[in-house]
Amino acid sequence: MIERASSYTDVCRNFRWNIPESYNLGVDICDKWVNSTPRTALIYEDGDGQIREYTFSDLKGYSDRLANGLMALGISQGDRVGILLPQCPETAIAHIAIYKIGAIAIPLFTLFGTEALEYRLSDSSAKGIITDPENLGKVLEIKDGLPELGTVITTDSESGEIHSFWNIVGGASPDFNPAITPADDPALIIYTSGTTGPPKGALHGHRVLLGHLPGVELPHDFFPQPGDRFWTPADWAWIGGLIDVLFPSLHHGIPVVAHRARKFDPEEAFHFLARHQIRNVFMPPTALKLMRQVPNPGNLCDYQLRSLGSGGETLGEELLEWGKETFGLTINEFYGQTEANLLVANCAVLMDAKPGSMGKAVPGHTIEVLDEAGNLCGTGEIGEIAVKRPDPVIFLGYWGNDVATKDKFLGDWCLTGDVAKKDEDGYFWFVGRKDDVIISSGYRIGPAEIEDCLIKHPDVAMAAVVGVPDEIRTEIVKAFVVLKEGAEPRKKLESEIKEFVKTRLAAHEYPRKVAFLEEMPMTTTGKIMRKELRDRG
Repeated sequence: MIERASSYTDVCRNFRWNIPESYNLGVDICDKWVNSTPRTALIYEDGDGQIREYTFSDLKGYSDRLANGLMALGISQGDRVGILLPQCPETAIAHIAIYKIGAIAIPLFTLFGTEALEYRLSDSSAKGIITDPENLGKVLEIKDGLPELGTVITTDSESGEIHSFWNIVGGASPDFNPAITPADDPALIIYTSGTTGPPKGALHGHRVLLGHLPGVELPHDFFPQPGDRFWTPADWAWIGGLIDVLFPSLHHGIPVVAHRARKFDPEEAFHFLARHQIRNVFMPPTALKLMRQVPNPGNLCDYQLRSLGSGGETLGEELLEWGKETFGLTINEFYGQTEANLLVANCAVLMDAKPGSMGKAVPGHTIEVLDEAGNLCGTGEIGEIAVKRPDPVIFLGYWGNDVATKDKFLGDWCLTGDVAKKDEDGYFWFVGRKDDVIISSGYRIGPAEIEDCLIKHPDVAMAAVVGVPDEIRTEIVKAFVVLKEGAEPRKKLESEIKEFVKTRLAAHEYPRKVAFLEEMPMTTTGKIMRKELRDRG
């Protein structure tokens, strides 16, 4: 969408949104690239190092058949379908098929435990789920408590009432007519953590991809260009991996490299970049900090990046300098959130990077810093980042939660909950969160879900969770726990509490530190004094 120009001002002046009345996300990222000349869409390296390539024609054929198969199983327009899969071809195929039906996809993180999965599938009234053998056991464990979850599909072989993904694809008709969907029709729900109450499902329309495009093209220095090839270690269950990388790359006909290592290996990441001739990367800051610890990576292998974007945490001057020395380019920092993503960005070919700054407003978006009354803050004044609607990147609302949706807006301003200031040159500088969301390794973690899990432990009477500083992860989760009468604080209990959360929620959410308290610091109105807990570190 962005037209190349010599200055940021000219790019903004020339920008125009092009949002058609009817628009189907699945058709856009797949079918339009199918012609007589095969075009690579996906390059997949599995856990054994085997590499397979998929063309857009492959994705169209598989997704059309899967769409027919899903409809034969009773999935129809508007139904919600969970996708509990890592980076793999089946994930992309499932998304495309669901959107072609006009159904709604629910990306689910494979590291979620049973409680996290059950809440999201129940809250969304999901009618089906597509998963793999590694995660099927978790689904079966909670299925009886999900009466609307009638269809379970696995990428493995068929067993009883469990359907096989590839058997469905192999047995279905290749002829499919995608649903004609208005651009504002619901397409996916991504659950995001908040500070009060359980996670909320951010509902996005098909147009959300079009709203993302300027925020991908700018920090990747006018993406796409000939020879581009995109990869991210970020899971496709999150908006950063899914709509910052997979969808925009397919939209532009650019190959995406898929691979999900069980654990991020910083040295292997350099080899991976070279092995697949990757040119464009979205790399979370935590991953960059780990890669920075690899000595002389240029002597290990020959990687040739053209663009490197990062977001989720602020990059410091030292990390930017390391990026220039290591990759020969400027790491372009960007900013956004699940409800409205890729709002602010840097672009090295257009503007000088100011270390610590998130960049300037992405063309097409009206971004300002507001005071408590909704007035524009002056230069250098601290306030809340807000984006003005109408804007195709802004979510439709929280699934089944009109009150939370209303609270997210102040008039036509969508409030991010992030505090920042804007300088005289239009650069935004992140200050912190208005609430208690913890930002760890690029993940936004709400304390409420963790606290609810903690108090289910038989020895825990009360719990509070805060973020504490960490050199690698920016913040880590720390739990303050008051034990029930008769329970004794001990090292073994600390380990048990950590594992209790890790297995029920997710590996990135468990408290890496646990402190036992005699009593919880509370206000006179009974609210936990989180600031006091953070001050204790």
